[in-house]
Amino acid sequence: MNIFKKSLLILSIATFAISCSDDTNTVNPTPLGAYENGVLILNQGGFQKNNAGLSYLSNDLNTFQNNIFALVNPTITLGDTGQDVGFNDNLVYVVLNGSNKIQIANRFTLQNIATIATGLTNPRYITFYNGKGYVTCWGNAANTTDDYVAVLNLTTNVVSSTIPVAEGPERILQNNGKLYVAHKGGYGYGNTISVINTTTNAVSATITVGDVPESMRVVGQTLYVLCSGRPSFAIPQTAGQLNKVDLLGNAVASSITFAATTVHPSNLDVFNDELYYTVAENIFKTPIASTTLPTTPLFSTTPQGVYGIYSFEVENNKIYVGDAGNYSDNGKVYVYSLSGTLQNTRTVGIIPAGFYFN
Repeated sequence: MNIFKKSLLILSIATFAISCSDDTNTVNPTPLGAYENGVLILNQGGFQKNNAGLSYLSNDLNTFQNNIFALVNPTITLGDTGQDVGFNDNLVYVVLNGSNKIQIANRFTLQNIATIATGLTNPRYITFYNGKGYVTCWGNAANTTDDYVAVLNLTTNVVSSTIPVAEGPERILQNNGKLYVAHKGGYGYGNTISVINTTTNAVSATITVGDVPESMRVVGQTLYVLCSGRPSFAIPQTAGQLNKVDLLGNAVASSITFAATTVHPSNLDVFNDELYYTVAENIFKTPIASTTLPTTPLFSTTPQGVYGIYSFEVENNKIYVGDAGNYSDNGKVYVYSLSGTLQNTRTVGIIPAGFYFN
């Protein structure tokens, strides 16, 4: 079982309290079908609860609305366990892990367009290149050898082919026609990045990184991979790592290991030549060229429960934090300045899992 699944199991039998001030969510509600110039917030919902949803917050933080997909499409249920959102041209693709499907809508109006409901088993994350979509899939949980990347025909909205990969494909990104897939491990613990040639639809290289590669970013010819390390309930527990991969040679150029095996970072992002990441409720920042890691956080948020900060993004000179709370009630979104001053708080849906700037 992977870290995420184990965390939810632990959290499902516990209750956590969060104390914070909350802006009124009914001020300046979004006009129906006007969801550009802001961020779509994916609310994962409870596993097997069929209550995933989307919220919208404008760039100026003045306009907010919950349940926007349901408002625009009142006869359609978005689905179970929202995992990821991808934008391609004027369309938004919402990956629903528990429903084994992708819901497609207009990215600015949220008007439903189509559903891809076959060929996806345990879908996770999505990216696009040259008229195709690519979705990481864990396959059957009981089978460690059936994991794959589904190739989507974006004209017909069907899975046209699959690319076999190692167990636990998670985050996926595209750069210069190549796909980079982080093998977090699925129900185990992975430590590799697969490089996929989109011309041949085959794995062309495998890069060994730290344990449990959690998030990735590309800057120039370098792939930055933040590995969270094996958690406290794994044997052995391992520390997190920041790996810098040379994309020309598909090899790790340098690695920085976190100071203790109990430190498990997540949520890597890049903004203005600075790397940002989180550890528990703490937010760290370091120059992209640095060869060391900071010992003091940029700032700390309110306590975020067992998992720590659940979702995180730096955009438009703001830091967005998604707080899953007790993982069963509605979560919170906090927006900070780059220096850590709280600018806005909103109550969103259950488990705010990601920010997608529209």
